[in-house]
Parts: sequence; C-alpha cells; structure tokens
Amino acid sequence: MGTLEKHLRERRDSGRKLLMPYVTGGITDDWLDVIRAYEDAGADGVEVNIPFSDPVMDGPTIQAASDQALRRGTTPRTVLSELRGLDVSIPLIVMTYANIPFRMGYRRFVEECIQSGVHGAIIPDVPYEEMDAWEEAVGDADLDTVMLASPISSDERLAKLTARSRGFVYGVNVLGVTGERSEVGTWTADLAGRVKQITDLPVVMGFGISSPETAAAAAAPSDGVIVASAIMRLLLDGGSALEAGAFVADLRRAIDGV
Repeated sequence: MGTLEKHLRERRDSGRKLLMPYVTGGITDDWLDVIRAYEDAGADGVEVNIPFSDPVMDGPTIQAASDQALRRGTTPRTVLSELRGLDVSIPLIVMTYANIPFRMGYRRFVEECIQSGVHGAIIPDVPYEEMDAWEEAVGDADLDTVMLASPISSDERLAKLTARSRGFVYGVNVLGVTGERSEVGTWTADLAGRVKQITDLPVVMGFGISSPETAAAAAAPSDGVIVASAIMRLLLDGGSALEAGAFVADLRRAIDGV
C-alpha cells in the first residue's frame, strides 16, 4: 500500500470526510503558499495540476489557470522542481495529460515525481486499456495511479477500473468538462454507492463542486471531495493564498457538518 492510500485510508477510517483541493502549478508566484494554506485549513491531500496547452477535460476556469501558468513560463520540470522544497505533511497528487510524461519518458517522469515528494498521479486521457506502459514504468515506486470512474460506466467496467486504481478512486460527478455547478445531481450518490459496493478504496468525488453546500452534498454519499475550479477562479481574480485557504476552511467545516 502506497503512502497516499495509507494516509487517506487512515483518515477515512477514523470517520473523517476527505478534502482535496486543487492548484495549478505556477499559477502565481506564491502557489506553494497556496498548498501550505490548504494544509493549514484542514486539507487531506492536494491535487497539483501540471499545466498543459491542450487539455481534453478541463472547463474554461481550469484552462485559464493553465494558460496563466504557461504564460509565466511554467513547465513540468519547474512544477516538480519547486515542489521539492515544499514542507507539508499531506500527500501531493499530480494531474496531467499523457503528452507530458510521454515526452519526458514515463520512467523519468515517475522518478522526478518521487524526488519531488509526489505520491499520486492522475492521467485522465490514458484509457484503462492503454495503462500497461505507464504501470510498468511505475513498477514498485511509491506513486499511486488514481483512476477516474464515470457515472455512465457499467458495473463490469467499474470493477476493472477500481481493481487497477491505487490511492483512491476519483468519481466524476457530471458528464462533460470541469467547472462549477450550482448543485450536484443524482448521479453523484448513485456513482458513489456503486463504486463503494465494488471497492474498499476511498471514493472521492470531483467536478462541479462550487461551494461549501455542494461539497457537503457530494461528500455525504462518498468518502470526500476534490474542489478545483472554484478555487482557481478565486486565484485568477486576484485572491491571495490566505483567501484560498479560508475558502478551503469553509469547505472543511461544511463537509464536517459544523
């Protein structure tokens, strides 16, 4: 069991709902302070996006965050290099598209992730059927590959995906790209319930969570939530690391029911 999975299982099994906010690497000069603020606010892990110029599942806010980071000269190597000096105790999960680790070389990418203190990876555009080369490169490294589960996946496919996932299962609340929604739909509870019947891995829901209220609604039937666009919009609008942390603290209180 990898560091990421062990950490999340321990927190979930203690009765805690998991909260994993997102940040685009390089979005601002102080993006590492954003991660520190997340930890102070009660986050259980952080999803770090390595910006890419042609994302396939990101909505306008995440695309704008990536564009801003890229204009600032951010590269995969600068993101991973800057993470090496980060002093947080919660696990980091990188999210990126296949072109980046493929161009760098899967093995080198895995090695750089490990050297940067990263313990999880989400590569959403590599389908289940084409994971062999990536998994071979990961090998026994302490880097959990997180698989995404869709609301329209069959039970048979969900079983295959969850068997291959490590760390946690990323449940997708909605069809379509990332972005804020005013409420979570019935798919959230249905998918979370189906996945939890298949696996004992933590099931964490993402896409469309815009507020403490929607975070609490998505966390209720699952093991926790990932929140991305709402926080990136705050940073794009000039919000500080402390303000991002304050929003995450609001999310924490909401999913804890306090």
